[in-house]
Amino acid sequence: MARLKTRGLRKTVGVPGLFATAYGNVGSSIYYALGLVAAHALGLTPLVFMFAGALFALTAKTYAEGAAMFPEAGGSSSFARHAFNEVVSFIAGWGLSLDYILTIAISAFFVPHYLGAFFPELRHSPGDVLGGAAVIALLALVNIRGLGESAKLNIALAVLDLFTQIALVALGAILVLHPSVLVDQVHLGVAPSFSQLIFAVSISMLAYTGIETVSNMAEEARDPGEQVPKAVNLVLIAVLGIYAGISIVALSALPVTQDAAGHYSTQLGTTYANDPVLGIVAALHLHCAAATAAQYYVGALAAPILLIATNAGMIGISRLSWSLAEHRQLPGAFAKLHPRFHTPWFTILFFSAIAIALVLPGNTAFLGNLYSFGAMLSFTIAHLSIVALRRREPDRYRPYRAPWNVRWRGSEIPLTAVIGAIGTGAAFVSVVVLHPEARIIGTAWIAFGLAGYLLYRRRLGIDPREQRRMRREERPVGFLDVSYKSALVPIFGTDIDADAMHRAAAVVDPDAFVEALYVLKIPAEHELPDAGVEGQEYEARCALDVARLQARAR
Repeated sequence: MARLKTRGLRKTVGVPGLFATAYGNVGSSIYYALGLVAAHALGLTPLVFMFAGALFALTAKTYAEGAAMFPEAGGSSSFARHAFNEVVSFIAGWGLSLDYILTIAISAFFVPHYLGAFFPELRHSPGDVLGGAAVIALLALVNIRGLGESAKLNIALAVLDLFTQIALVALGAILVLHPSVLVDQVHLGVAPSFSQLIFAVSISMLAYTGIETVSNMAEEARDPGEQVPKAVNLVLIAVLGIYAGISIVALSALPVTQDAAGHYSTQLGTTYANDPVLGIVAALHLHCAAATAAQYYVGALAAPILLIATNAGMIGISRLSWSLAEHRQLPGAFAKLHPRFHTPWFTILFFSAIAIALVLPGNTAFLGNLYSFGAMLSFTIAHLSIVALRRREPDRYRPYRAPWNVRWRGSEIPLTAVIGAIGTGAAFVSVVVLHPEARIIGTAWIAFGLAGYLLYRRRLGIDPREQRRMRREERPVGFLDVSYKSALVPIFGTDIDADAMHRAAAVVDPDAFVEALYVLKIPAEHELPDAGVEGQEYEARCALDVARLQARAR
């Protein structure tokens, strides 16, 4: 009988939960990314989102392979740990922590703007700044208190949000869509200029915040090898379709115009920069009562969606900091749990305070630029890690393999990861070159974190490149799940199910046993011990030898 043991995070999440969590993050970004990108991309906003979507698709494939292969919190940091060393892993993780902080800050800042449908004073300073800071502070206290997420509520809101956005696209296509208007408002080289276009592309990945969420929740998935790729593909299809449709409808409803001074702009990036979806609803030319009801509905839906995205950012940074602390990359305080509530209170307070500090200036463009810095850095490292692992560990069991593979020097290299690394790497360079605030603060963030990491490792007397985990007795009680000390795999016939052996090896502890049992059929008319089954016994031993090799491959 398999013996149970508690370790790590609870494995309770299925495909709907993974999809809802990721779409809650990625889908929520439509409520703020649309205005930020349209302010610079103007009439080419749909194409910019499609380009960013192509990079997102490549990145999604990379994360699907990595998260299925290493179902543990950490995302790109975890991939880099296995592919390179702890220094690269920390850089990826620390850059990712910046993204989570910015997800918290951006999502919280836009909550009051959509509540402005009911309370107009929240749509401008100081109401939006104070409201955003209050949202972060409130959620920090809630998370310390230990009020957990409701998976059913997340799924319900994600589905409602998805259908609302589909309905908005359909309604817009009927009422305001004019293909000629979309074409006529593009003046490439002027509106937008080439510098504006590159600028817009560099921040457009803000639209796809949340892909790390699936990876960080892979440790809690019941069957990460199968469920993570499915969830990633569903999110990919939903998000690409929504962004394509809603950006086209938005520019039909609020097209690019030229003022008396010759400057081009769209109200998406000016009047409605902080609540673009409300702007689309206002421009649909609905009947007065219907327009008011639609505004209230969007405000009432967007606010909780953004609240969930803010909360997901807090939960994400908690999981990430736990992973970094467990691997001796952050001090133990970041894995310390509250004595009463058993929540990572220090991590929540520390990163929430930074998020509030970033909200106070009220500069959303700055937040978007800084997010792109950390995201492009982490994504590039993730792509390179998957390529490196294909070269260094070609025989490692991969429940999911990124497509478009080519053989190079004896290894199958995924072109999705190669092209993705080039794309996200180029986007990272453009962010550094074009955005001074992102270049200065982002570089300072990485430098500060790396200096702290090296000093911490030196104090512990550990080589910065060496993998070192907390001893089991040092790990706080609270992050628990059921894992197995042993597993039993029955074998019938000589056709060995290699996948069954791999899955058994994947769910047990590193020091556990996987036992294979060959079922030998003996006719009822034969008596033991001389049953005349020597040939079958020989086949059984051969089958068990094959099973042993399959398990060792894991």
